[in-house]
Amino acid sequence: MMNLLNYLNYNMTLRLFLVLATINFAHSQNYWQQHVDYQMNIDMNVEDFTFKGTQKIVYTNNSPDTINKVYYHLFFNAFRPGSQMDVRSRTIKDPDRRVRDRIFNLSEEDYGALNVTSVKQNNQTLMLQENETVLLVRLKKPLLPGKKTTLNMVFEGQVPLQIRRSGKMSKEGVHLTMTQWFPKLVEYDHEGWHPNPYIGREFHGVWGDYSVNITIDKSYVVGGTGYLQNADEIGHGYSKKETKQTDSSTNTWKFYAPNVHDFAWAADPEYIHDIIKSSSGVDLHFFYKPSVNIDDWKKLQDDTVKLMDYFEENLGPYPWKQYSVIQGGDGGMEYAMCTMITGERSYPSLLGVTNHELAHTWFHHILATNEAKHPWMDEGFTVFISALAENHVTGVDSNFPHKGDYDSYFTLVKSGYEQAQTTHSDRYDYNYAYGVSAYSKGAVFLAQLGYIIGDENLRKTLKRYYDEFKFKHPTPNDFKRIAEKVSDLELEWYLNEWTRTPHKIDYGIDISSLKSDRLIILKRKARIPMPIELVVSFSDGTSEVYYIPNDLLFGYKTFDTEVNYMEPWNWASTEYEFKLEGLKKVVKIEIDPSKRLADFNQSDNIIEVPK
Repeated sequence: MMNLLNYLNYNMTLRLFLVLATINFAHSQNYWQQHVDYQMNIDMNVEDFTFKGTQKIVYTNNSPDTINKVYYHLFFNAFRPGSQMDVRSRTIKDPDRRVRDRIFNLSEEDYGALNVTSVKQNNQTLMLQENETVLLVRLKKPLLPGKKTTLNMVFEGQVPLQIRRSGKMSKEGVHLTMTQWFPKLVEYDHEGWHPNPYIGREFHGVWGDYSVNITIDKSYVVGGTGYLQNADEIGHGYSKKETKQTDSSTNTWKFYAPNVHDFAWAADPEYIHDIIKSSSGVDLHFFYKPSVNIDDWKKLQDDTVKLMDYFEENLGPYPWKQYSVIQGGDGGMEYAMCTMITGERSYPSLLGVTNHELAHTWFHHILATNEAKHPWMDEGFTVFISALAENHVTGVDSNFPHKGDYDSYFTLVKSGYEQAQTTHSDRYDYNYAYGVSAYSKGAVFLAQLGYIIGDENLRKTLKRYYDEFKFKHPTPNDFKRIAEKVSDLELEWYLNEWTRTPHKIDYGIDISSLKSDRLIILKRKARIPMPIELVVSFSDGTSEVYYIPNDLLFGYKTFDTEVNYMEPWNWASTEYEFKLEGLKKVVKIEIDPSKRLADFNQSDNIIEVPK
């Protein structure tokens, strides 16, 4: 056993060695990202749910590379028989119940379609090469580093029957959920292009400003991304002024959305539209049909204010002037400045889905990781913070709000279906494995990080992460480096073992620890090394905490209470032993009473001494 002074000296010596030996450059030090501004005009036909549009983009190349081509996503093309999304949905071992063979059985009038008829650069028509949900466009004039180019497009589409996220006539009767509906420029970053075909999972987009004009039947109420620029002309709850009725059968809704990487909207002639203010002055819009429980949707509005307060306090300020909760879609899905959720739910479910999707504003729309590659960062981090927010809003006093996520992860481990979290979101063998890996195991990553570096350091990490990477595309390493700077601990081993491998955690107390020589023997029985917090309870009612860091931390976690700091446990050793001082009778020895150590076999984590 080391005293604290010796431990500090040990730590400082090792740190000096590391500083002299290596220099780590964070991703952020050489960071750049592309920029694109959209101008779109859309004419929606609500008789057959087809639409025509024009698009002008100004694309800024902030990369050090010369750009000779661009790609666009054509998401709606996934909703037709024989598409990759259709085939995948019918052949995966555990198909999504919302999809299954529904795309395969669509009639032609219910297909999804997004057809680009022309793209021009400087009035020169460009060559197009379509591959289902991805369009390749060759530039006539290469786009040099630091320069801009303008691309003009004409396109048309057909809204698919609502099956997954987007579509017409949802199961709750919402006429239009227009998400991932337009030709969307593919992201180009330090890894290159990301022209992933749409198979039903996640998204990655380019930051920019959107100006979108939507012409639609005047009976429809529209809600979504962006600020309505002509509220006094439109009415429908956006303006308190009396709007003048015109002879036109349509309205043109003019929206502007600054600094977003997506644009979504929904429309229905029956929408009820309410607006309230958050504590920080954000306009919170709610769109819902009369068929929902109206009282629940009214109650939701006040609770959404509380949720917004929690996220702003614990993560960082909400950066836009507006956020909308919209009945639509097939469950819950986050979009820029809004979310689409199904509305015919019990109140706990309604609050839960709103909480989760609102949290995504921070973990995807402000801190915009590539969720196709790293879904655990946006989904897992969202699950983590939303569990804490729901505790706060509902007044539930839970000391372990993430227990369900730990249990879910343990079940996955024991199933044998687990794959590394580096698996692309579309490439999991089972939907089940993807769901648990992205959501539950992602949440456990953060909860367990609090165990490793301390809860206060975790809180500081999340806030600094926001401050340094808002409106950027952070990577797992970026987050890891923030946590290292805050905690002054080395965490590469944790990021690697937890996310890049299917390795597991399993520690135990050797039964021989009950012998009278007061020797405690611990065993590491799986691959992942972890620091250990061991609590020894005595017959007089007292207890002592023994903190055993792993040697890869090159430091130790600080505690608010008295702790015995032990010598580090090196990874090559599968056993660790030490002797208890004093003569007090031991009655119990326990590894991590907080249960935040994700030890998948806890049967040997407690030993109780018979009295």
